[in-house]
Formats: sequence, C-alpha cells, structure tokens
Amino acid sequence: MPITPITDLKFHKGNLIAATSGRSIWILDDIFLFHQYSQNVNEVKIFRPPSTFLVSGSSELDGNTKNFKGSHYSRGVNPATGMVLYYFIPDSLKEHISIEIIDEKGRAVRKFTSLKDSLFLSYDGGPPAEPVLHKNKGLNRFVWNLRHTTFPGVANTYIEGSYKGHKAIPGKYTVILTTEKGISKSFAEILPNPGYPTTTEEYIRFDEIMSELEKKMTTMFLTINELFTKQKQLSEIISRLPMDKPYDSLRNEGNALIKKLITWDNKMIQRKSKAYDDVENFENKFTADYMFLINHTESEIPSINQPSLDRKKELDDLWFIYKSEAEHLLKTDLPALNKKCWESGIGALWK
Repeated sequence: MPITPITDLKFHKGNLIAATSGRSIWILDDIFLFHQYSQNVNEVKIFRPPSTFLVSGSSELDGNTKNFKGSHYSRGVNPATGMVLYYFIPDSLKEHISIEIIDEKGRAVRKFTSLKDSLFLSYDGGPPAEPVLHKNKGLNRFVWNLRHTTFPGVANTYIEGSYKGHKAIPGKYTVILTTEKGISKSFAEILPNPGYPTTTEEYIRFDEIMSELEKKMTTMFLTINELFTKQKQLSEIISRLPMDKPYDSLRNEGNALIKKLITWDNKMIQRKSKAYDDVENFENKFTADYMFLINHTESEIPSINQPSLDRKKELDDLWFIYKSEAEHLLKTDLPALNKKCWESGIGALWK
C-alpha cells in the first residue's frame, strides 16, 4: 500500500477496507485470523475459516505457493474462490500431516497430506496431481477448491475429460488437522451462491447423483488396473511354461483366460489413445462415455436434468454387466487357474 492519506476504514465480511485519497481502495483479507489469535504458541491449531460462498472463476490466491504475495502491479486480485484454511504448527515436524474434510453426514469429502505421491504418473489425458500441504513452523495457508476426491485413471491412456470430483454443496463441515504434535478440529460452512436458483433439495439430489457416478467411475478404473496387472502377470507365467506336453493343457487354459481379460479390457478402455487427436482416430470405450456423462452432469450451477438421468440409466445397465464379468474373472476364473498353477509347481499370480 502506498504512503497516502486514509480517509475511511471499514470492516466488511472479515476484511478490512481502507479508502485513500486518490490512491484507490485497499483491502486486507482474512482479519478473522486476528479474532482467533492465541498466545499458546505450542498448540497445533487449525483456524475456523470464514463462511465460503460457492462461486465460479479463479484467482491467483487459489494457489498455495509462497511466490505469490497477494497483489499484482497492474490490476486487482480476486479473493480465493475456494475455502481458505490457515493452520499453525508450533515446531518442525518429522512426520507428515493431513487435513480431512467431513460433511454433516460424517462422510469424508476430501483428504490432503504433506506427503507427495511418489507413484504419481503424469500423462496426457490423465488425472492431475493432488496438492500437497505445507508443514512449515508457524502459520501455513492452504486453499481447498471445494471439490470432492479426484478419481484415478489408467496409466498412459488419454481420455478427454476431467477427473475432478464435483463441488461440495452448501452445508456445515468439519475440518481435521492431524500431526505428530496433536490433532486440531474446526468447523466450516459453505454458503449457497445467492445468484443460483438451486434449492436445498436440488443441491442434495445433485450431490447424491454426482457422488454415485464418481464412486462407480473410481471402481471402474481400479478394476481395469487390477485386471490389467493380472493379465500381464499371467502372460509372463504362461510364456515361461516348459514346452513339454504335460503343460499344454495349462498353457491353453492360460491363453484362453488372457483372451477373456483382453476382451473385457477392450470394452472398458481405449489404450491406443495417447494424445488429443487420438480420440478422433480411435473409438472411445465405456469409461470415456461414463466420464463424459459425469462432466456434462456436473456444472457450476448444480442441476440434474432428465437427459442425464436417462443416459445414466443406460450406462449403469451396461456397467452392471461389465462389473459382473469382472467379478467372475477375479473370483472364479483367475483363482481356478491359480490353483492349477500351484498344483503344477509353477507358482501363481500375486496381488
């Protein structure tokens, strides 16, 4: 803020607004932190955030980097469009910390940690990396974008769509900070956007439908990855079988099962797609169709229309069939072949 006469001061929705003489209006955000100040500097604490409105758009303040100082040399900066969480850590920590958001029903909406996922693989058309918490001594800041958990993908396979969970609906939430120095809880509230026509009942229905879709999408990807791993393991085992005649029956059964696994996989995912233009060259498979449904059902103004419900019914009927096939492969076909592999002294698939 430049050196200039301040002609008026006002507190407004947790912010301090200063009017100057000829040098515009300046705003100091997050005054609520001062209201929660404690002299106990040895206490792990997550501060209660101000009520957060559901809004669209973006801001430089949505990020969690120390490089951005909160202002721009040529224009104003919008407030963060998510829930701003401040937490205090009294001393250096050896172990990782976590923040979990729980809704009124006791359901875990999102969880963040300070541990970077060492197994995360970045690829075109895949899910984004999860944000990582800071665990610096003193005050830390983190912005939750209000979205539910991101669902996983299939490594190195391009799907044109978003893996992000839907935005949490208006209501009361519990925020839990867990560290080796202790646990701190706070309450938070998401408020409806006054410009949206959505009713409470519509918000609840939107959340129920989107949560169901995202849960099924997650199950699909996890099942695809599990069966693909089994397929590669089985192929390796069969390739190493002795060419002696006693192993012909086991080899034939193994190859037949591999074909079944490949057939199921081809229904679910288009592995030839690696980049943007590939979706025009290779036919999308079931998971791409389901993600398309999720992305087009989710919107900034929460609403579930009848065409989305009709399409959901069609795809859910198909998923019931594909899921049953996958369960038969996992619970019947693979264990049966495993047993024969053990009996032949070959070994078996591992988890």
